[in-house]
Amino acid sequence: MSGKKKRRLWIRTVILIVLFAAVAFTLYASLTKDKAKIAIGDKAPDFVLTDMEGNKHQLSEYRGKGVFINFWATWCKPCKVEMPDINSQYNDYKGQDVVVLGINMGDSNLLINSFLDKHDLDFPILKDKSKDVAGDYNIYKLPATVIIDSDGVIVDIVEGQLPEGRIKAMMEHIKP
Repeated sequence: MSGKKKRRLWIRTVILIVLFAAVAFTLYASLTKDKAKIAIGDKAPDFVLTDMEGNKHQLSEYRGKGVFINFWATWCKPCKVEMPDINSQYNDYKGQDVVVLGINMGDSNLLINSFLDKHDLDFPILKDKSKDVAGDYNIYKLPATVIIDSDGVIVDIVEGQLPEGRIKAMMEHIKP
């Protein structure tokens, strides 16, 4: 093998080793990175999501109002059970500076619209197709509800189906 060929082989080998090391480090860093778990008393992570009518909703725009966020999916049976109760309380509290946002986790527009046709909901349904917002809130079980006060501070996080009495108490608690 000539000197030029040996040098090229050596340079290519070094480049491959450096690339492999960079990929390995990136994978290691992303897999071992501890994502800060949100907790009661923390500022709620801001987000911007689009509703089914194409309107954008940014959480920080609701400062000064209590915010009731319900994470759900069309396949979730407990979600289907609690939606009418959430809607009922939404209608009772909508004039009292309490905002209700339903955040769908990953369903297609077709599935969401089919669900909405059956469940006549009045509050905005936002789409989190990539589940980034759910990830920011550490939501992995459905349904899940996050309650935020008028200062943008998380006051409650609940996984599982809520009875209407608890929904009413939560809305009363965050009413400014």
